[in-house]
Amino acid sequence: MWPYYPELLETPVPRYTSYPTAADFDVLPACHYRAALERATGDVSLYLHIPFCEKICFYCGCNTGKANRQQRLESYLHALHREIETVAALLPPGTRVRRIAFGGGSPNAIAPDDFLRLVDALATHFDLDDPIHSIELDPRTMSREWAQAIAAVGVERASLGVQTFAEHCQQAIGRIQPEDQIVQTVDWLREAGVTSLNFDLMYGLPGQRMEDLEDSLQRTRVIGADRIALFGYAHVPHIVPRQKLIDESSLPGRDLRFEMAATGFGYFLTHGYVPIGFDHFARAGSDPLATAAFDGRLRRNFQGFTDDPGDVLIGLGASAISSFPGLIAQNEKNSGRYRMKAGEGLLTVNRGIARSADDRYRGAIIERLLCDGRAAIGGRLMAEVAPRLRAFRERGLVTVEREWVTIEADGLPYARSIAALFDSYRNHSPRRFSSAV
Repeated sequence: MWPYYPELLETPVPRYTSYPTAADFDVLPACHYRAALERATGDVSLYLHIPFCEKICFYCGCNTGKANRQQRLESYLHALHREIETVAALLPPGTRVRRIAFGGGSPNAIAPDDFLRLVDALATHFDLDDPIHSIELDPRTMSREWAQAIAAVGVERASLGVQTFAEHCQQAIGRIQPEDQIVQTVDWLREAGVTSLNFDLMYGLPGQRMEDLEDSLQRTRVIGADRIALFGYAHVPHIVPRQKLIDESSLPGRDLRFEMAATGFGYFLTHGYVPIGFDHFARAGSDPLATAAFDGRLRRNFQGFTDDPGDVLIGLGASAISSFPGLIAQNEKNSGRYRMKAGEGLLTVNRGIARSADDRYRGAIIERLLCDGRAAIGGRLMAEVAPRLRAFRERGLVTVEREWVTIEADGLPYARSIAALFDSYRNHSPRRFSSAV
């Protein structure tokens, strides 16, 4: 259904969950983060990172490790509690927390009681204003006790790492989870009151055939996912060493990857879902993300597409990223150094970037292109980007009318490549990113 121009997809590009991207971060003194916290006003969102999983998947690029040492888990949670106290004390009176997200890793790698204690700590130290809670979960380690904890907190949104239902693909990526396990998890979560349930799916997996993908798409719909994130597997073993366990020769080629992305888009578009960009979907008429897309309120942050209107996101935990209008700051990635600093009541930020006025301008354009498919461009920037846009305009993927750049329906799979044309950092960055599709 999409025209295929492989030459326009050759250059790897970021996913643009921030601008500038994490690849452009540099050393950042913690005092800059402290100043940003002290200046925060209004509504803020929290993200808590749990960098542990019971089992580590071969494909995973997340900052996570095995949850097989109780002492290390306890030490990390102690440090996280201290960081909660330290950061909350720096926020001015009147800042209200409206969103709380738990990610990882797998938050359900810790005990349900430990999760409840974290939630209690947030309520104690932050001013919570009826926040929306969301959580990422691993079906392989889900339990009834965890579902009860989710119900007690009132978690409304959950995301499951499903990836694929094809057993041979699961084996190839080190993530064995029978369908019954996923269905049981869904049943528990629905009983617990979760009203928006996301499935993470992947195409371009080792040994994956088109029929494998189509089967996973159908099972996802039948089981009843409200949202779907259909990611293309990014094979970057030079960045993620554990991916060396994956047989590179068994990966689908770029032509088949493109066809898989198009198949997924077409399937969900014709089965009751609203497309969010070209690789995310939300159930039409009921899911808040679909409503936000319809109303023009869609945003993009470190959790991906979101209906969160806030401009301040505070990350807690090892490697967590905080975002402010003028600053992006990342905590220590190394769990040991994070535990040492946070446990002593110190801020753990060590990387990031101050966002200039030009950064904020370009970032807003990139966000609108990815969320709305169109953006208004000033004359100076339009003159800079026009030569690079030409290849997309000549193929009918983009139109330019006065100050407006619009990505046409055929141009959706090229959205990240088009957005990258406005990225001033990509002109000199040697970093390799994932495939655009």
